[in-house]
Amino acid sequence: MVYTLRCTVCGESYRDASLMTCPPCGVWGILEVEMPLVPPGPGRGMRRWLPLMPVDPGLPHPAPLVGDTPLVEAPRLARSLGHSRLRIKDEGRNPSGSLKDRPSWIGAVLARGRTTACASTGNAASSLAVMCAALDTPAVIFVPDRAPEPKLAQLTVFGARVFRVLGTYDATYDLCQEVSEHMGWYPRSAAVNPYLVEGKKTCGLELGEAEAADWVSVSVGDGCTIAAIWKGLKEMYSLGILDRLPRLLGVQSEAAPGVYRAWAKGDVEGPARPPEPAPADSMADSISVGVPRNWRRAVKAVQESGGEMILVSDNDIEEAMRTTARLGGVYAEPAGAASVAGLAKARLGGSAIAVASGSGLKDVDGAMRAGGPPVDVPPDLSAVLDALGGQDWPPS
Repeated sequence: MVYTLRCTVCGESYRDASLMTCPPCGVWGILEVEMPLVPPGPGRGMRRWLPLMPVDPGLPHPAPLVGDTPLVEAPRLARSLGHSRLRIKDEGRNPSGSLKDRPSWIGAVLARGRTTACASTGNAASSLAVMCAALDTPAVIFVPDRAPEPKLAQLTVFGARVFRVLGTYDATYDLCQEVSEHMGWYPRSAAVNPYLVEGKKTCGLELGEAEAADWVSVSVGDGCTIAAIWKGLKEMYSLGILDRLPRLLGVQSEAAPGVYRAWAKGDVEGPARPPEPAPADSMADSISVGVPRNWRRAVKAVQESGGEMILVSDNDIEEAMRTTARLGGVYAEPAGAASVAGLAKARLGGSAIAVASGSGLKDVDGAMRAGGPPVDVPPDLSAVLDALGGQDWPPS
Protein backbone atom coordinates (compact mmCIF):
# COMPACT_ATOMS: atom_id res chain seq x y z
CA MET A 1 0.00 0.00 0.00
CA VAL A 2 1.57 3.27 -1.17
CA TYR A 3 0.51 6.60 0.26
CA THR A 4 2.02 9.86 1.43
CA LEU A 5 1.15 12.31 4.19
CA ARG A 6 1.01 15.92 3.05
CA CYS A 7 0.92 18.93 5.38
CA THR A 8 -2.16 21.08 4.78
CA VAL A 9 -0.15 24.17 5.82
CA CYS A 10 3.33 24.02 4.27
CA GLY A 11 2.69 21.34 1.64
CA GLU A 12 5.62 19.13 2.70
CA SER A 13 5.05 15.41 2.09
CA TYR A 14 6.20 12.43 4.18
CA ARG A 15 6.31 8.64 3.91
CA ASP A 16 6.65 8.07 7.67
CA ALA A 17 3.43 6.35 8.72
CA SER A 18 4.12 7.05 12.39
CA LEU A 19 3.76 10.83 11.96
CA MET A 20 0.62 12.44 13.28
CA THR A 21 1.33 16.11 12.43
CA CYS A 22 3.95 17.95 10.36
CA PRO A 23 7.22 18.18 12.37
CA PRO A 24 8.16 21.75 11.28
CA CYS A 25 4.61 23.09 11.62
CA GLY A 26 3.88 21.42 14.96
CA VAL A 27 0.45 20.41 16.24
CA TRP A 28 -1.35 22.80 13.87
CA GLY A 29 0.35 21.23 10.86
CA ILE A 30 -2.50 18.83 10.07
CA LEU A 31 -1.50 16.02 7.68
CA GLU A 32 -3.66 14.59 4.91
CA VAL A 33 -3.38 11.15 3.35
CA GLU A 34 -2.76 11.05 -0.41
CA MET A 35 -2.96 7.73 -2.26
CA PRO A 36 -3.87 6.41 -5.71
CA LEU A 37 -7.57 6.34 -6.52
CA VAL A 38 -9.05 2.96 -7.37
CA PRO A 39 -12.66 1.77 -7.59
CA PRO A 40 -14.32 0.51 -4.40
CA GLY A 41 -14.12 -3.18 -3.60
CA PRO A 42 -16.71 -5.85 -2.80
CA GLY A 43 -18.55 -6.31 0.48
CA ARG A 44 -20.55 -3.97 2.64
CA GLY A 45 -19.89 -0.97 4.85
CA MET A 46 -16.33 0.11 5.54
CA ARG A 47 -14.84 -3.02 3.99
CA ARG A 48 -16.07 -1.88 0.58
CA TRP A 49 -13.92 1.25 0.82
CA LEU A 50 -10.68 -0.44 1.90
CA PRO A 51 -9.04 0.11 -1.55
CA LEU A 52 -9.49 3.86 -0.98
CA MET A 53 -8.16 3.89 2.59
CA PRO A 54 -4.64 3.46 4.06
CA VAL A 55 -5.64 0.32 5.94
CA ASP A 56 -4.13 -3.13 5.51
CA PRO A 57 -7.08 -5.33 4.51
CA GLY A 58 -5.43 -8.22 6.34
CA LEU A 59 -5.81 -6.58 9.77
CA PRO A 60 -8.70 -7.66 12.02
CA HIS A 61 -11.78 -5.50 11.49
CA PRO A 62 -14.67 -4.75 13.88
CA ALA A 63 -17.63 -7.03 13.22
CA PRO A 64 -20.45 -4.43 13.45
CA LEU A 65 -21.55 -3.07 10.07
CA VAL A 66 -20.48 0.58 9.82
CA GLY A 67 -21.72 2.69 6.92
CA ASP A 68 -24.27 1.92 4.22
CA THR A 69 -26.58 4.31 6.06
CA PRO A 70 -29.84 5.25 4.31
CA LEU A 71 -30.43 8.35 2.24
CA VAL A 72 -33.99 9.21 3.21
CA GLU A 73 -36.26 11.06 0.77
CA ALA A 74 -38.03 13.93 2.56
CA PRO A 75 -40.49 15.54 0.11
CA ARG A 76 -42.63 17.28 2.77
CA LEU A 77 -39.55 18.75 4.44
CA ALA A 78 -38.25 19.78 1.01
CA ARG A 79 -41.43 21.73 0.28
CA SER A 80 -41.35 23.44 3.67
CA LEU A 81 -37.75 24.59 3.10
CA GLY A 82 -38.20 25.60 -0.55
CA HIS A 83 -36.13 22.79 -2.11
CA SER A 84 -37.04 20.87 -5.24
CA ARG A 85 -35.73 17.74 -3.53
CA LEU A 86 -34.27 16.99 -0.10
CA ARG A 87 -32.65 13.80 1.13
CA ILE A 88 -31.35 13.14 4.63
CA LYS A 89 -28.24 11.00 5.16
CA ASP A 90 -29.23 9.27 8.39
CA GLU A 91 -25.91 8.56 10.13
CA GLY A 92 -27.79 7.71 13.31
CA ARG A 93 -28.22 4.20 11.85
CA ASN A 94 -24.57 3.36 12.54
CA PRO A 95 -23.86 0.92 15.43
CA SER A 96 -23.26 3.54 18.12
CA GLY A 97 -25.69 6.01 16.56
CA SER A 98 -23.43 8.50 14.79
CA LEU A 99 -21.15 9.21 11.84
CA LYS A 100 -18.20 8.96 14.24
CA ASP A 101 -18.32 5.16 13.93
CA ARG A 102 -16.59 5.58 10.57
CA PRO A 103 -13.32 7.12 11.86
CA SER A 104 -13.41 5.01 15.04
CA TRP A 105 -13.55 1.88 12.86
CA ILE A 106 -10.23 2.88 11.30
CA GLY A 107 -8.77 4.02 14.62
CA ALA A 108 -9.52 0.70 16.30
CA VAL A 109 -8.04 -1.23 13.36
CA LEU A 110 -4.82 0.80 13.22
CA ALA A 111 -4.35 0.72 17.01
CA ARG A 112 -3.60 -3.02 16.65
CA GLY A 113 -4.62 -3.76 20.21
CA ARG A 114 -2.90 -0.79 21.85
CA THR A 115 -4.83 1.21 24.42
CA THR A 116 -6.66 3.89 22.45
CA ALA A 117 -7.73 7.27 23.83
CA CYS A 118 -9.87 10.17 22.76
CA ALA A 119 -11.44 13.37 24.04
CA SER A 120 -15.02 13.86 23.01
CA THR A 121 -18.33 15.46 23.87
CA GLY A 122 -19.76 11.99 23.41
CA ASN A 123 -20.12 10.67 19.85
CA ALA A 124 -16.46 10.01 19.08
CA ALA A 125 -16.15 8.52 22.54
CA SER A 126 -19.08 6.13 22.27
CA SER A 127 -18.11 5.08 18.77
CA LEU A 128 -14.58 4.30 19.93
CA ALA A 129 -15.90 2.30 22.87
CA VAL A 130 -18.01 0.18 20.52
CA MET A 131 -15.25 -0.45 17.98
CA CYS A 132 -12.60 -1.17 20.61
CA ALA A 133 -14.92 -3.60 22.39
CA ALA A 134 -15.43 -5.40 19.07
CA LEU A 135 -11.65 -5.86 18.72
CA ASP A 136 -10.92 -6.49 22.43
CA THR A 137 -8.89 -3.27 22.57
CA PRO A 138 -8.75 -1.08 25.72
CA ALA A 139 -10.35 2.36 25.32
CA VAL A 140 -9.82 5.39 27.58
CA ILE A 141 -12.22 8.29 27.16
CA PHE A 142 -12.09 11.89 28.38
CA VAL A 143 -15.40 13.80 28.26
CA PRO A 144 -16.34 17.29 29.48
CA ASP A 145 -18.76 17.40 32.37
CA ARG A 146 -21.61 18.56 30.09
CA ALA A 147 -21.60 15.34 28.04
CA PRO A 148 -25.17 13.93 27.87
CA GLU A 149 -25.97 10.94 30.07
CA PRO A 150 -27.06 8.64 27.20
CA LYS A 151 -23.62 9.01 25.64
CA LEU A 152 -21.92 8.26 28.95
CA ALA A 153 -24.06 5.15 29.30
CA GLN A 154 -22.75 3.81 26.00
CA LEU A 155 -19.17 4.32 27.13
CA THR A 156 -19.48 2.45 30.37
CA VAL A 157 -21.59 -0.43 29.10
CA PHE A 158 -19.01 -1.14 26.36
CA GLY A 159 -16.24 -1.25 28.95
CA ALA A 160 -14.33 1.98 28.31
CA ARG A 161 -12.43 3.71 31.12
CA VAL A 162 -14.13 7.10 31.39
CA PHE A 163 -12.74 10.32 32.87
CA ARG A 164 -15.29 13.13 33.18
CA VAL A 165 -13.31 16.37 33.17
CA LEU A 166 -14.62 19.33 35.14
CA GLY A 167 -14.08 21.83 32.35
CA THR A 168 -14.71 22.70 28.70
CA TYR A 169 -14.23 20.44 25.70
CA ASP A 170 -11.01 22.28 24.83
CA ALA A 171 -9.60 21.67 28.32
CA THR A 172 -10.70 18.04 28.02
CA TYR A 173 -8.93 17.71 24.68
CA ASP A 174 -5.69 19.18 26.02
CA LEU A 175 -5.74 16.85 29.03
CA CYS A 176 -6.36 13.81 26.84
CA GLN A 177 -3.41 14.70 24.60
CA GLU A 178 -1.14 15.23 27.58
CA VAL A 179 -2.06 11.93 29.25
CA SER A 180 -1.92 9.99 25.96
CA GLU A 181 1.57 11.22 25.16
CA HIS A 182 2.75 10.40 28.67
CA MET A 183 1.24 6.89 28.58
CA GLY A 184 2.01 6.10 24.95
CA TRP A 185 -1.65 5.49 24.01
CA TYR A 186 -2.86 5.47 20.41
CA PRO A 187 -4.64 8.78 19.65
CA ARG A 188 -8.18 8.59 18.29
CA SER A 189 -8.34 12.29 17.54
CA ALA A 190 -9.11 13.67 14.10
CA ALA A 191 -7.24 16.80 15.16
CA VAL A 192 -3.89 14.98 15.14
CA ASN A 193 -4.49 11.58 13.53
CA PRO A 194 -4.65 11.93 9.72
CA TYR A 195 -6.05 8.44 9.22
CA LEU A 196 -9.36 9.18 10.93
CA VAL A 197 -10.36 11.61 8.18
CA GLU A 198 -10.14 8.65 5.81
CA GLY A 199 -12.89 7.00 7.84
CA LYS A 200 -15.08 10.10 7.82
CA LYS A 201 -14.65 10.54 4.08
CA THR A 202 -16.55 7.27 3.51
CA CYS A 203 -19.74 9.26 4.18
CA GLY A 204 -18.80 11.40 1.18
CA LEU A 205 -17.92 8.30 -0.83
CA GLU A 206 -21.39 6.92 -0.18
CA LEU A 207 -22.99 10.23 -1.12
CA GLY A 208 -20.96 10.05 -4.33
CA GLU A 209 -22.82 6.89 -5.33
CA ALA A 210 -26.20 8.65 -5.14
CA GLU A 211 -27.76 11.06 -7.62
CA ALA A 212 -25.95 14.38 -7.31
CA ALA A 213 -27.48 17.29 -5.40
CA ASP A 214 -26.93 21.02 -5.75
CA TRP A 215 -26.05 21.36 -2.05
CA VAL A 216 -24.77 19.13 0.75
CA SER A 217 -25.39 20.59 4.21
CA VAL A 218 -23.11 19.52 7.07
CA SER A 219 -22.94 20.71 10.68
CA VAL A 220 -19.50 21.99 11.68
CA GLY A 221 -17.69 21.84 15.01
CA ASP A 222 -13.98 21.07 14.70
CA GLY A 223 -14.19 21.19 10.89
CA CYS A 224 -12.96 17.67 10.19
CA THR A 225 -16.28 16.13 9.10
CA ILE A 226 -17.17 18.63 6.39
CA ALA A 227 -13.61 18.50 5.02
CA ALA A 228 -13.68 14.70 4.99
CA ILE A 229 -17.06 14.51 3.26
CA TRP A 230 -15.77 16.90 0.60
CA LYS A 231 -12.70 14.71 0.09
CA GLY A 232 -14.92 11.66 -0.42
CA LEU A 233 -17.14 13.49 -2.89
CA LYS A 234 -14.12 14.68 -4.88
CA GLU A 235 -12.69 11.17 -5.05
CA MET A 236 -15.94 9.77 -6.40
CA TYR A 237 -16.06 12.57 -8.97
CA SER A 238 -12.46 11.84 -10.01
CA LEU A 239 -13.36 8.15 -10.41
CA GLY A 240 -16.23 9.13 -12.72
CA ILE A 241 -18.87 7.70 -10.38
CA LEU A 242 -20.32 11.10 -9.39
CA ASP A 243 -21.22 13.22 -12.43
CA ARG A 244 -20.99 16.62 -10.74
CA LEU A 245 -19.85 18.07 -7.45
CA PRO A 246 -22.27 19.80 -5.06
CA ARG A 247 -21.70 23.01 -3.17
CA LEU A 248 -21.19 22.70 0.57
CA LEU A 249 -23.23 24.49 3.22
CA GLY A 250 -21.29 24.50 6.47
CA VAL A 251 -23.59 25.07 9.44
CA GLN A 252 -22.29 26.24 12.80
CA SER A 253 -23.99 27.22 16.00
CA GLU A 254 -23.80 30.93 16.68
CA ALA A 255 -22.86 29.85 20.22
CA ALA A 256 -19.71 28.14 18.83
CA PRO A 257 -18.73 30.00 15.64
CA GLY A 258 -14.97 29.37 15.38
CA VAL A 259 -14.83 27.95 11.83
CA TYR A 260 -17.46 30.40 10.57
CA ARG A 261 -15.33 33.32 11.76
CA ALA A 262 -12.31 31.95 9.92
CA TRP A 263 -14.41 31.43 6.77
CA ALA A 264 -15.79 34.98 6.97
CA LYS A 265 -12.23 36.33 7.07
CA GLY A 266 -11.29 34.13 4.11
CA ASP A 267 -7.66 33.81 5.22
CA VAL A 268 -6.46 30.19 5.20
CA GLU A 269 -2.88 30.75 4.06
CA GLY A 270 0.17 31.54 6.16
CA PRO A 271 1.91 29.68 8.97
CA ALA A 272 0.37 26.99 11.14
CA ARG A 273 -1.67 28.70 13.83
CA PRO A 274 -4.80 28.20 15.89
CA PRO A 275 -7.92 30.13 14.95
CA GLU A 276 -9.09 32.98 17.12
CA PRO A 277 -10.76 31.38 20.18
CA ALA A 278 -14.54 31.52 20.05
CA PRO A 279 -17.26 30.90 22.63
CA ALA A 280 -18.55 27.32 22.83
CA ASP A 281 -21.85 27.05 24.66
CA SER A 282 -24.33 25.46 22.26
CA MET A 283 -26.99 22.89 23.13
CA ALA A 284 -25.55 20.95 20.15
CA ASP A 285 -22.73 19.51 22.25
CA SER A 286 -21.19 17.61 19.33
CA ILE A 287 -20.34 20.87 17.53
CA SER A 288 -19.74 23.05 20.59
CA VAL A 289 -16.01 23.58 19.97
CA GLY A 290 -14.19 26.75 20.96
CA VAL A 291 -10.82 26.04 19.29
CA PRO A 292 -11.46 24.01 16.12
CA ARG A 293 -8.33 22.10 15.07
CA ASN A 294 -9.40 21.45 11.47
CA TRP A 295 -10.63 24.96 10.72
CA ARG A 296 -8.23 25.42 7.80
CA ARG A 297 -9.31 22.26 6.00
CA ALA A 298 -12.99 23.04 6.58
CA VAL A 299 -12.71 26.56 5.19
CA LYS A 300 -10.77 25.32 2.15
CA ALA A 301 -13.41 22.68 1.47
CA VAL A 302 -16.26 25.21 1.55
CA GLN A 303 -14.31 27.65 -0.62
CA GLU A 304 -13.30 24.99 -3.14
CA SER A 305 -16.91 23.83 -3.50
CA GLY A 306 -18.13 27.36 -4.13
CA GLY A 307 -20.29 26.97 -1.04
CA GLU A 308 -21.23 28.99 1.99
CA MET A 309 -21.29 28.90 5.77
CA ILE A 310 -24.11 30.01 8.00
CA LEU A 311 -24.76 30.42 11.72
CA VAL A 312 -27.89 29.10 13.42
CA SER A 313 -29.23 29.63 16.92
CA ASP A 314 -30.11 26.95 19.45
CA ASN A 315 -33.76 27.86 18.82
CA ASP A 316 -33.20 27.21 15.11
CA ILE A 317 -31.71 23.82 15.98
CA GLU A 318 -34.62 22.88 18.24
CA GLU A 319 -37.08 23.75 15.48
CA ALA A 320 -35.04 21.67 13.01
CA MET A 321 -35.16 18.69 15.38
CA ARG A 322 -38.94 18.86 15.25
CA THR A 323 -39.25 19.36 11.49
CA THR A 324 -36.61 16.75 10.65
CA ALA A 325 -38.58 14.19 12.65
CA ARG A 326 -42.13 15.26 11.79
CA LEU A 327 -41.65 16.08 8.11
CA GLY A 328 -38.56 14.01 7.28
CA GLY A 329 -39.00 10.91 9.43
CA VAL A 330 -35.45 11.12 10.85
CA TYR A 331 -34.74 11.44 14.58
CA ALA A 332 -31.60 13.58 14.83
CA GLU A 333 -29.65 14.88 17.79
CA PRO A 334 -29.09 18.66 17.93
CA ALA A 335 -25.82 18.60 15.95
CA GLY A 336 -27.41 16.31 13.36
CA ALA A 337 -30.44 18.56 12.95
CA ALA A 338 -28.22 21.64 12.60
CA SER A 339 -27.67 20.73 8.94
CA VAL A 340 -31.43 21.08 8.37
CA ALA A 341 -31.52 24.29 10.44
CA GLY A 342 -28.91 25.73 8.08
CA LEU A 343 -30.99 24.87 5.01
CA ALA A 344 -34.06 26.38 6.65
CA LYS A 345 -32.26 29.64 7.30
CA ALA A 346 -30.27 29.85 4.05
CA ARG A 347 -33.25 29.16 1.70
CA LEU A 348 -30.95 28.06 -1.12
CA GLY A 349 -33.49 26.33 -3.36
CA GLY A 350 -32.63 23.51 -5.74
CA SER A 351 -31.85 20.00 -4.54
CA ALA A 352 -30.05 19.28 -1.28
CA ILE A 353 -28.75 16.55 1.00
CA ALA A 354 -28.61 17.15 4.76
CA VAL A 355 -26.21 15.00 6.73
CA ALA A 356 -27.87 14.06 10.04
CA SER A 357 -24.68 13.12 11.86
CA GLY A 358 -26.18 11.50 14.96
CA SER A 359 -29.32 9.93 16.41
CA GLY A 360 -31.73 11.81 18.66
CA LEU A 361 -31.28 9.00 21.18
CA LYS A 362 -27.86 10.52 21.87
CA ASP A 363 -29.37 13.54 23.61
CA VAL A 364 -32.77 12.74 25.08
CA ASP A 365 -32.86 15.96 27.12
CA GLY A 366 -32.40 18.01 23.96
CA ALA A 367 -35.14 16.04 22.22
CA MET A 368 -37.51 16.56 25.14
CA ARG A 369 -36.91 20.30 25.03
CA ALA A 370 -37.58 20.33 21.30
CA GLY A 371 -40.62 18.08 21.39
CA GLY A 372 -42.19 19.33 24.59
CA PRO A 373 -43.44 17.41 27.64
CA PRO A 374 -46.23 14.80 27.67
CA VAL A 375 -49.63 15.54 29.19
CA ASP A 376 -50.08 13.72 32.50
CA VAL A 377 -53.60 12.34 33.02
CA PRO A 378 -55.23 9.76 35.31
CA PRO A 379 -56.69 6.61 33.69
CA ASP A 380 -59.99 8.35 33.01
CA LEU A 381 -61.77 9.25 29.75
CA SER A 382 -63.02 12.60 31.01
CA ALA A 383 -59.48 13.67 31.92
CA VAL A 384 -58.33 13.07 28.35
CA LEU A 385 -61.33 14.92 26.95
CA ASP A 386 -60.67 17.84 29.30
CA ALA A 387 -57.04 17.94 28.17
CA LEU A 388 -58.20 18.03 24.54
CA GLY A 389 -60.39 21.00 25.40
CA GLY A 390 -63.28 19.78 23.26
CA GLN A 391 -61.11 19.70 20.14
CA ASP A 392 -60.16 16.85 17.86
CA TRP A 393 -56.49 15.96 17.49
CA PRO A 394 -54.78 17.39 15.65
CA PRO A 395 -56.75 20.65 15.90
CA SER A 396 -58.21 21.72 12.56
